[in-house]
Amino acid sequence: MTKEIISTDKAPQAIGTYSQAVKTGTTVYMSGQIALVPETMEMVEGDIKDQINRVFQNLRAVADAAGGDLSDIVKLNIFLTDLSNFPQVNEVMAEYFQQPYPARAAVGVRALPKDAGVEMDAVLELDA
Repeated sequence: MTKEIISTDKAPQAIGTYSQAVKTGTTVYMSGQIALVPETMEMVEGDIKDQINRVFQNLRAVADAAGGDLSDIVKLNIFLTDLSNFPQVNEVMAEYFQQPYPARAAVGVRALPKDAGVEMDAVLELDA
């Protein structure tokens, strides 16, 4: 198995010992993204919807760097510190995705890095 590390300056740089994404064959495993602005590495200002938008923008940038786009996501994992924000996730997600939607999980967590309210990771399947 050959692993290709995916990296772009259009998404936040890793804040730990991980890669933005790893590609094996036609599958891309994207690391979790929080609402960091790539240019400043600071959290986006605003409410939870602003954070969700920034996370999708970050995921899109990594998907682009891997040779795909958000429509190639087959599995999306969402981590929320407040599950009452789930309707906002659905609202913002509808701006970035069309049917058929990816498989998805939403998990309530106690805390996320940098006091983020949301983090998402994804698996993409690219055309051969």
